Amino acid sequence: MGRMEAFISRLSTRNNFWHRVCSLIWLPYAFRSGIRMKRIDKRTFTAVLPFRRFNRNWYNAMAGASLLANSEIAGGMYLFAAVGGDYTVVCKELSYRFLRPCLGPAIYRVEPVEDLEALIDTHEEFNIEIDLSVYQQRLPVPGKKKGKEREVRVGKCTATFHVTPKQQIEAKEKRRPTA
Repeated sequence: MGRMEAFISRLSTRNNFWHRVCSLIWLPYAFRSGIRMKRIDKRTFTAVLPFRRFNRNWYNAMAGASLLANSEIAGGMYLFAAVGGDYTVVCKELSYRFLRPCLGPAIYRVEPVEDLEALIDTHEEFNIEIDLSVYQQRLPVPGKKKGKEREVRVGKCTATFHVTPKQQIEAKEKRRPTA
């Protein structure tokens, strides 16, 4: 069973298709929101949340709950892709600051505060804090001169995740007395 779980974990971080399939089964709200992940380079990671009816509120802006919940998913997927399927990633604390309404697709930019590679090399459980900047994607307006559209920052988020090796969890389960 553990090998199957590790296989599915690695599969879900491979590309957006498998991420969507796995989220349909285990994270249906993330599936409905339509969030897509994209790794720019080894240190930079972005996620795009489309501006759909499912994500909007009564004021025709992006719902705050969608921005908040998908920031946890974006940060968790960044960590999960970095540490791999041999670790369990759990969000411990999430702090979101709303700066202005989001009236278009949201872009999450994820950056770790600490050195993630050094923490992974210890092969022990650790807590890591990451920063997420949330921007509103500017789409070109028909009839306007094409230029450099700037992205508007709509929120900032700080999240603390707890990362545990699955081998450590299995060893703890074996030590637990059976009733």
